[in-house]
Amino acid sequence: YRTVRRWSQWFREGREEIEDEARPGRPITETTSENIEQVRLLIDDDLHITIEEVQEQAGLSRGTLQRIITDHLNLKKATARYIPKDLTDFQRAKRVRICKQNLAKFQEGTWRLCDIITGDESWFYHTQIGRKSSNAAWSDGPVLIHPMEREQTIDHHYYINNCLRTLVDEIKRQRPSYGTSRIKIHHDNGRAHIHEDVSKYLESERLTIIPHPPNSPDLSPCDFWLFDLIKTNLSDQSASESLYDAVRDFMYSLNREEYKKTFEKWVQRIQLCIDNQGDYFEHLIK
Repeated sequence: YRTVRRWSQWFREGREEIEDEARPGRPITETTSENIEQVRLLIDDDLHITIEEVQEQAGLSRGTLQRIITDHLNLKKATARYIPKDLTDFQRAKRVRICKQNLAKFQEGTWRLCDIITGDESWFYHTQIGRKSSNAAWSDGPVLIHPMEREQTIDHHYYINNCLRTLVDEIKRQRPSYGTSRIKIHHDNGRAHIHEDVSKYLESERLTIIPHPPNSPDLSPCDFWLFDLIKTNLSDQSASESLYDAVRDFMYSLNREEYKKTFEKWVQRIQLCIDNQGDYFEHLIK
């Protein structure tokens, strides 16, 4: 009714055209190849990025972004991370195969949760402050929290020299008698993580890499638990330094039991992936 009344007023004032007048700014329905590529790059840089953050950086409407993400990039969100909408038979089979191999190690006692360190990177935002943080934790608390400025990217050189070497030093400091003996490293299949030089470095330090299935944030503790929990509990910060302090303080404020329960849930999720024939299973978790 308000629209009819508004148009009636315009006609009384002498308007003759019924087409909408041109509006300033870019159209809100720009599903162009350039915009699709821009959105893809934003998501590739941060798989945890929210639709609001993409909207702000790309300057596109929410509806356009939803179409680009679901129809053109064929993605959906699970555990606060973008993943393929549909897994192929090959991808499901690979998830099952790796999960069975990993689960057998736990059941045989070859791997113990107390010997595992898992880690990943995520952006933490406040207004226009973006700081990437690489975090590593084992079943009783954090081991390494490494901040990065927004302009910095993690390649395999950076990952080795600034994250893994620091992590190894911290392990040796905490375990002076055993060092890296029996320690297992779990990270996802990010390009920096799976580089040959990274594998060689970890092997040289006697660290075993736990295989991680591709497209599987539902099988990564940082993705299905830690990062979302941190972001939910962060308060506003005035600078990147205080943002880092807030992330660090929150991680250390969690008691050991929380970390222990999450690692136990990780093993349960491995079994659930097998039971669900490799399909995503978030909808089955109550």
